[in-house]
Amino acid sequence: MKKNILVILCFLISCSISHASSAIKWYSYEEGMINAKKNEKKIFLHFWAPWCGYCGKMKNKTFNDPLISNYLNTNFISIKINTDKEKKIASKYSVKGLPDSWFLTQKGEKIGNLPGYIPPENFLPMLKYISTDSYKSMKYKKFLETKK
Repeated sequence: MKKNILVILCFLISCSISHASSAIKWYSYEEGMINAKKNEKKIFLHFWAPWCGYCGKMKNKTFNDPLISNYLNTNFISIKINTDKEKKIASKYSVKGLPDSWFLTQKGEKIGNLPGYIPPENFLPMLKYISTDSYKSMKYKKFLETKK
């Protein structure tokens, strides 16, 4: 009986550790922009609001996917912006609908954006396209063809 409890306890601890390590490290806008320059990483901006249904779906499905969260943490500085509270920043990026996801260079220059909900299976290839600088030399469709 003690052995079974120990096994279950170890399992629960390992699950909580792996879950914690796969959470996205979100930064405030100011902190994220500074960290991106300092660490020479591209920036992922995610615009959302608490009342937005598709924002919640993206949070619960896309951002909870360990492949997505690990890739973002490794290759990007992720910034989450609540458009209800940070209207000035949303206006700077001409956010019209939610969710809206933007990619920036480490210097804060705009690369492009993806409006709307993005499922994990579509989001990971886009992250790879941006992080590898493939967007500079080929269209996204061509990038996907090279990955088949």
